[in-house]
Amino acid sequence: MTFKAPTLNDKQRFDVNDKSTTMKAVITTGNGGYDKLEYKDVPIPTLEEGEVLMQVLAAGVNNTEINTRMGWYSASVTTGTEGLDGDEEERGRQKADGGWNEATPFPFIQGTDCCGRVVAVGPNADQALMGKRALIRACSRTEGWDSKENVWMASDYDGAFAQFVRIPASEVFPVDCDWTDAELGTIPCAYGTAETMLHRANVTANDHVLVAGASGGVGSATIQLAKCRGATVTAICGRDKFDQVKAIGADFVVARDEDLVEVLGAKSMDVAVDNVAGEAFSQIIEVLKRGGRYASSGAIAGPIVSLDMRSFYLKDLTLFGSTAWDEPAFPDLVKYIEQGKIKPLLAKTFPLEEIATAQEEFTKKKHVGKFVLLPPELTDTQKAYIDGLA
Repeated sequence: MTFKAPTLNDKQRFDVNDKSTTMKAVITTGNGGYDKLEYKDVPIPTLEEGEVLMQVLAAGVNNTEINTRMGWYSASVTTGTEGLDGDEEERGRQKADGGWNEATPFPFIQGTDCCGRVVAVGPNADQALMGKRALIRACSRTEGWDSKENVWMASDYDGAFAQFVRIPASEVFPVDCDWTDAELGTIPCAYGTAETMLHRANVTANDHVLVAGASGGVGSATIQLAKCRGATVTAICGRDKFDQVKAIGADFVVARDEDLVEVLGAKSMDVAVDNVAGEAFSQIIEVLKRGGRYASSGAIAGPIVSLDMRSFYLKDLTLFGSTAWDEPAFPDLVKYIEQGKIKPLLAKTFPLEEIATAQEEFTKKKHVGKFVLLPPELTDTQKAYIDGLA
């Protein structure tokens, strides 16, 4: 079974006419700085076969939205993501290869994380979803689970930085828990990514897992999810975040400016989950045991690294790149939430219209956990429109 992503139609889909019922949304208009984020009224999307319409209750902030806006995924960018938003030289450069797949479909709505409520169900979609509070699986396999081909909401088609989002019903996962909307909004991207890396690296209770960037969204998620599997976790983070990272569940912490080989010892770790890369990459390779596994879905400190191929093959290492989520990852996350096995790490919330402020503060990396954007309450006109769809 293949996945059919919502079509982006033409560039006029954001034009408001007299007959439009509108929503507030943030439109990303191209590669560049915060000036490329436009908070405006756009038409509420209409449903096609197999789709549902969700009212967005909370939308998390991630590196990927900033990276996509800045075109960081382009091969022409060789630096890390930190400080990229302040790089005047990079602002405004259109990059044909700057997105996850092909050219980023500007203008479009970003927002990878979504906690929402199903308010309308299209033809041939599951009517039982109506009214459910749910999370959206942002990564979808376009050619079925036997292929790694994938598309992402908010990178390849419109996402959740809006009051409403439409999505194929297959990607909607109802959640029954007492978490707030904002707390649920911290989950999809970071936890889906982390769970896939742990699944792909086959992490078990016998493993000692090294987590780089442990205070970030993916890193903090990886700590909790590795502990769900019974693994021992050593976390790398700033010294000022030691206590917070230990509180998440890390068994040991190491400062990110320390020599890992000297502190941990060569061949001391079974698995490394590393979304930092940069200069520390070679040290992480050295601390992996013979037969160790390395997994990554990011490179915030720099994508260009040095690998001694002798360390790679003489130690029988396995390196896992991870973008496409594996099939069990998202259903497992819902179970962890409903069974109380993980806790939300909500750092701060912002109104949707303050997205530039949220992203600017996000890039400073002073927080632990996730920032979440909250769309405005529905107007009476919007409520009447939604009632008419039911």
